[in-house]
Amino acid sequence: MSRAVVFAYHNVGVRCLKALIGRGVDVALVVTHQDNPNENIWFASVAQVAREHGIACITPDDPNAPEVVERVQACQADFLFSFYYRHMLKAPLLEAVKRGAYNMHGSLLPKYRGRVPINWAIIHGEAETGATLHQMNVKPDNGPIVDQMAVPILPDDSADEVFAKVTVAAEMVLWRSLPGLLDGSAPHLQQDLSLGAYFGGRKPEDGRIDGHATAAQLHNFTRALTRPFPGAFADTSAGRLLLWKTLRAGTTEASERAELYNAEGRLWLRCADGGRLAVLEAELDGQPLTADNFAARVEADALAL
Repeated sequence: MSRAVVFAYHNVGVRCLKALIGRGVDVALVVTHQDNPNENIWFASVAQVAREHGIACITPDDPNAPEVVERVQACQADFLFSFYYRHMLKAPLLEAVKRGAYNMHGSLLPKYRGRVPINWAIIHGEAETGATLHQMNVKPDNGPIVDQMAVPILPDDSADEVFAKVTVAAEMVLWRSLPGLLDGSAPHLQQDLSLGAYFGGRKPEDGRIDGHATAAQLHNFTRALTRPFPGAFADTSAGRLLLWKTLRAGTTEASERAELYNAEGRLWLRCADGGRLAVLEAELDGQPLTADNFAARVEADALAL
């Protein structure tokens, strides 16, 4: 029986840990994160899965600390797996197992290497993304690819909807790749890094709307950042506006910058390129903004973003 140490978090971490267990891999140790009380924890718990299966589980602040490396070495594991674990794992950890370290990444590598790849893919209007299992080295997301699977990004998909698809793809990729990894026959194909780029993490402030963006860009931005993420926002003359859900809705006359207005019993966003979005859900200063209360709350014909 092959033995593994697993660094994991989030829904991908849960499903891939269960796939390892389902394939009969002896998981000797799980390393995960303590949930941040200031974060919206909308995803399943890796620690809970470890408890249910009687697997030792630790939550170090620094996974690369010497005592963590020593504990991993003591497991005498064949493999190390990283499934949506949030910290970079340095060389001593990657070298602490006998047969290699592998990561599951939420994009079609080499595209969207780095942080929050699903959100970035939607922001850039991609029609597909996926999950990639690759061998790890000290540089992020650039090791040889074992397997990957694509999923579609539909024109109105939100980030959490795409994440659900990627989670299933990750589980399927790992499940079908494990026999080859365990018997040594799995392919390892070098990436052509020129075909993709690295992207950094995103903070709530990065959700600020560009009022000069096109309708397509604003729609993609909104659905990439909608719940459970912090949201796309603009500080307007009437207060902070949050856009939670939009739909592409044809064209109208162009404006110097995006404007929110009320017509035909619903809210609309007139964009700088002449495109128009139907605004299905929005907030103004923390309260729902609707066609019914727009006039009373905005006190103007249109609200510039």
